[in-house]
Amino acid sequence: MANLCIVGLQWGDEGKGKIVDALAKDFDVVVRYQGGSNAGHTVIVDGEKFVLHLIPSGILREGKLCVIGNGVVVDPAQLLEETDALVARGIQMDGNLLVSDRAHIVFPYHKLLDQLKEAGEGRIGTTGRGIGPCYTDKAARVGIRMGEMLDAARFAERIRANVEEKNRLLTALYDAEPLSADGIVKEYLGYAERLRPLIGDAVALLAQCRREEKAILFEGAQGALLDVDFGTYPYVTSSSASAGGVSGGTGVPPKAVERVLGVMKAYCTRVGEGPFPSELADDVGNLLRTRGAEFGATTGRPRRCGWFDAVAVRHTVALCGADAVALTKLDVLTGIDPVRVAVRYRCGGETADHFPADARTLADVEAVYESFPGWEEDLSACRSFEELPAAARSYVQALDDLVGTPVETISVGGDRRATLRR
Repeated sequence: MANLCIVGLQWGDEGKGKIVDALAKDFDVVVRYQGGSNAGHTVIVDGEKFVLHLIPSGILREGKLCVIGNGVVVDPAQLLEETDALVARGIQMDGNLLVSDRAHIVFPYHKLLDQLKEAGEGRIGTTGRGIGPCYTDKAARVGIRMGEMLDAARFAERIRANVEEKNRLLTALYDAEPLSADGIVKEYLGYAERLRPLIGDAVALLAQCRREEKAILFEGAQGALLDVDFGTYPYVTSSSASAGGVSGGTGVPPKAVERVLGVMKAYCTRVGEGPFPSELADDVGNLLRTRGAEFGATTGRPRRCGWFDAVAVRHTVALCGADAVALTKLDVLTGIDPVRVAVRYRCGGETADHFPADARTLADVEAVYESFPGWEEDLSACRSFEELPAAARSYVQALDDLVGTPVETISVGGDRRATLRR
């Protein structure tokens, strides 16, 4: 089995967690390579719902080694909450999870700075989980990494130095109360003792796995349209959410990724601020939100909903080098007629079929649509492409042609079993 990267092709929330879970049975190792607890991967197994924020979705498959790579920023409290919840539900957590010693740690001051910034002008619409400020510290070379937890004295010293600096920022810029360095030290030294057995050299481990020719599945968070370089900047996440983030986020060489599977929803959603050319502020948008349960797994916020945007996905397919795509939530479109797809943009009297780099330009475009016949049949029991109604098959074929990459996997429901190969 070739090493595979699974990456979102829209603004996140495409159903990557379910696709990772469905495919993980064929792999030995599942690795998360970027993002933080601002991500939410929902997996339903035999009617039982699991929501994961940091731990790779492969943890729900017995015998799989799961790795949180150095490109992830780790909130220790969230990580321990997830591990405890999984153990309580009978999921094995004995020696099958490793957290990179190079991964950076999210602290209370990151969360507070995130929330204070979002309360002012120019808000991005973040989750307030401290992800952006943690990546800021990483780039500024003042971040604290998981491996530093293993030396209690040094760890405490680093925390106190950072809290002193952040308190100056909090009080002077935001007129906020300073944080207690001693309180944070005590709290995080407690986390360190519990997390110590999970922390290790993920780069060396993955190199060993490659030498042993183990099959590796790389799992992304968010979506490529939120990539810090190639998404709708500045309304983006703080990490490399495209397939290009794998190497920097795990320490494996680029050639280790032998295949890329993009994941896209049969319509489009996004959370937070930023341009959204195919957004629907009408009854159809409300129907997609309700029927598709389009509420954030991390925050519970209602997602903005719209028609599938082929211009945006062509951009991310090319960016990520997607060899094929998985299409999720096709069942949500049942009963909607016609089904529309944004096939190009119109701006200033001219049409374009490329995705602009500037978010202000994107905010001014008007989506140009093609319409496709809808269908009335329930898709949830379909287990082969041939079982889908003719109109649904035609819609899938149209998306093939519009994005330039074949749809090879289709999800027609939330459960693990509601997945078919084409």
